[in-house]
Amino acid sequence: MRIQQKIGDLTLPGLCLGTMTFGEQTSEAQSHDQLDYALERGVNFIDTAEMYAVPPRAETYGETERIIGNWLRNQERDKLIIATKVAGPARNFTWIRGGPRSLDRTNIRAALEDSLRRLQTDYVDLYQIHWPERNLPTFGAWSFDPESEREAVSIRSQLETLAELVDEGKVRAIGVSNEQPWGVMQFIHLSKVYELPRILTIQNAYNLLNRCFEYSLHEVCYRESVGLLPYSLLAFGVLTGKYLEDTKAQGRLSLFPGFGQRYSKPNVVPATNAYCELARKHGLSPVQLAVSFACSRPFVSSAILGASTLQQLQEQVEASEIRLSSEVLSAIDDIHLRYTNPAP
Repeated sequence: MRIQQKIGDLTLPGLCLGTMTFGEQTSEAQSHDQLDYALERGVNFIDTAEMYAVPPRAETYGETERIIGNWLRNQERDKLIIATKVAGPARNFTWIRGGPRSLDRTNIRAALEDSLRRLQTDYVDLYQIHWPERNLPTFGAWSFDPESEREAVSIRSQLETLAELVDEGKVRAIGVSNEQPWGVMQFIHLSKVYELPRILTIQNAYNLLNRCFEYSLHEVCYRESVGLLPYSLLAFGVLTGKYLEDTKAQGRLSLFPGFGQRYSKPNVVPATNAYCELARKHGLSPVQLAVSFACSRPFVSSAILGASTLQQLQEQVEASEIRLSSEVLSAIDDIHLRYTNPAP
C-alpha cells in the first residue's frame, strides 16, 4: 500500500477508489463489494461526481452517488474521505440543471446540495470542479483555439462560492480537475489575493500513453503544493492489451463506440504494443506495469483505481504494491520518447 500523504487538512491514502462504472457497468451490489474491499485494504478515499455514471446520460445521472450513499450510510463517516465534483457547462448535458449553463453560485450550490442528498451525508471532504468553464482543450482535444473563446464565470467568482460552502461546513477542501497550468496558477493567485480557499488537488488523466502532466503542470503543482490525483491509469482498458488481440474485446471502448476518442489516435496501438512487450519481458502483466508505473511517480498524491469488476480492482490494488526496477523505468522512458503522449 502506498504511503499516506498530507495535503492541507486532508490526509490521503496512496490509493483512491474511482467509481464512474457504478450504475452503468457495475450493479449496486457489485459496487458495494468494491467499496467493502477497498476499505478492507485501507483505501478509505472514494472519488465520484454528480455526472456519473459514465458515459453520461440522463437515465443514469446521479446514480453513482446514490449507490455510494446507500453504502455510506452504514459506515463510520469520519473514517472516510469522500470526493465529488460539480459538472461544468459546454458539454450539452441538458439533463444537468438545464445545461448546466455556468459554474455560477446558483449552479455550484445546487450541485452540491443534490450530491449531499444522494450521498446521504452533510459534507464532502473534497469538492472539485469537474472541468473548467472557460475555453480550453479537454478530454482528448490537444490544441488551444483562441477563436473558440466564450463568456465564462470568473475563477474568482467560483472561488467565492466555494468559500461559502467551506464556511458553512459542507465542504472541507477544494480541488480542480482536467485543468491546465494557467488555470491552476489563477486559482492559487486569486486565493492568495482575496483570502479565499486554496485548491489542494488536481485530478487529471495520467498513464503510460498520456504523461502530459509532467511537461508543465508538474512544476506548477510541485512549487505550489497541489497534489495530483491521476485517473485513467489503464487508459480505458487500452493498457491491459486486450484490444490488441481483439478490437471488440469486452470493455468500455467496445461497449460505448465513439467514447474515449483519445485512444483512437495513430500511435496508441504501437505504443501499447511496446509497453505490453516490455511487461512480458520482465515477467509482469500489462496491468501490473501500467498501475505500478503511475503509483511510482513522486508527484502522485493518491492514484485513482477504476474497475468494473471486483476482480479487476483486486488486480490493480495488488499491482500498486509492485516496485519497478530502474531498468524497467528506463525502458519505459525510452518507449515514451519514441511514442510521446499518443493519447493526450
